[in-house]
This record gives sequence, C-alpha cells and structure tokens, in this order.
Amino acid sequence: MNESSSVQAARVRIGCAGWSISATHRDAFGAGDSMLARYATVFDAVEINSSFYRPHQRKTYERWAASVPADFRFSAKLPKSISHEARLHRAGPLLEPFIEEVSGLGAKLSGLLLQLPPSLAFDARTAATFFRLLRARWNGGCVCEPRHASWFAPAATQLLRKHAIGRVGADPALSEDARVPGGDGSWRYWRWHGSPRMYYSAYTPSALAELAGQIATTADGGETWAIFDNTAAGHAIGDARSLQSLLAAHRGRVVAT
Repeated sequence: MNESSSVQAARVRIGCAGWSISATHRDAFGAGDSMLARYATVFDAVEINSSFYRPHQRKTYERWAASVPADFRFSAKLPKSISHEARLHRAGPLLEPFIEEVSGLGAKLSGLLLQLPPSLAFDARTAATFFRLLRARWNGGCVCEPRHASWFAPAATQLLRKHAIGRVGADPALSEDARVPGGDGSWRYWRWHGSPRMYYSAYTPSALAELAGQIATTADGGETWAIFDNTAAGHAIGDARSLQSLLAAHRGRVVAT
C-alpha cells in the first residue's frame, strides 16, 4: 500500500485543544447553537483541555455530545490532580469521579489523554500500578504525553504497549523519538503546541507539510489524531485547516492515479 492510499484508508481526525473560534476565523465556520456546534461544522474532533484544570458535571459532557454530529469525537485530558499533584500515586479515588463524568460523552469519547509533568521520570512500579488502575475503569483509547527523557527508553515503551497506551507525538519534542507517536499503535496522536514559542507560535507551511507526510506514511487503517494546542494567539484553527488541505491533497493524488 503506498502512502496516499494508506492515509485514505485510515481515519485521520484533525482538531484543536478546545473549540474557541477567534474573530479572524469566524467566517470559515457554519451556523450552530453554540461555539462547539459551529466548531463541528469544520472539524470532526476536539480535545477537551479544560478537564485538566477543573471537573465538569456529567450533564455538561452529555450536553456537549448532543451538540455535535454523530461522527464527531472527543478526547479528554486527565485532571492535573492525578498527573501533576498526585503524580500517579494512589490515583484510584481520583479516577473514579473523572471517568464517571467524562462517560457522559458516550460513544463520542474516543479516549483519554494523560499529560505528565516534565519533572516526572519513568518509574516502572508507579506507572504499572497507575495503568492497571486506569484500565480497570476505562478500556477505551488512551494516550500519554510524557515530558521526561526516561519515558522514551525501551522499558517504558514496553510498559505502554502492555497496557494499550499510546505515546503522543509532540512538538516541540524532547528528542526525535518524542516527535512521533509511540507505545501502543492503535490510536496515533500528534499534539503540536506551537514552535518556537509554545502555545503562541503558528507553524510554517513546511512544518505542516512535514506533519502531513508523517501522517500519510504511518496511517494504516487505525485512527490517527492531530491536535493543535497553539491556541493562545488563535493559530490552532488556521494550522488545523491547513493540515486538512494538505491531507486532502494526499488523498487527491490517489484518486488521480
């Protein structure tokens, strides 16, 4: 299978961390009863980043799910109380309410995102205990964004695969290994934060073309996500739309052959 036919066969979802729409991009979106409903006229996926900072009631998740098309999907970020404050220790009582709340998204929840603090080094016992607790409560998609170099060693990769946890392909990246998704490969997840200034910078056309090429050459029938987190200055929407066009061009080359 060549790279273009691969990306055509796979499901690639592109979106942003949150669904805020700046005035600059407002005309690109269709009508809707809410900002999320309007966002869903252009994108088919969104990352719920606010769940990292504060809990939401289950009925809020249910309302969000009801406001988007049937084919739309969410990812939800695990709370910082688990990742940054408890640092994965004794997390069972913290996981219980979060899983109950976020389950209000129903079938539109593709999976969970665990972002780790840069200071959290890989510890096999701690990680294995946490992943067992998580998997006892959640059997859907899950990806981890580690930000300490020790998480890219073979032992960490093996543990992620054992528990069916993907590793995020991030930008900016700690290393070349951190730039592309790893761990379990059933849900490939790119998370681009803006470069050179995280959260603020837009990406150059060449950087987006490189990402499109990576997605095209690694998509193999599973689900792939590309989420832009450079939302502080409103660049995420423009970058996500540009990536949509680049991947459409990959698909178009297949149709032409």
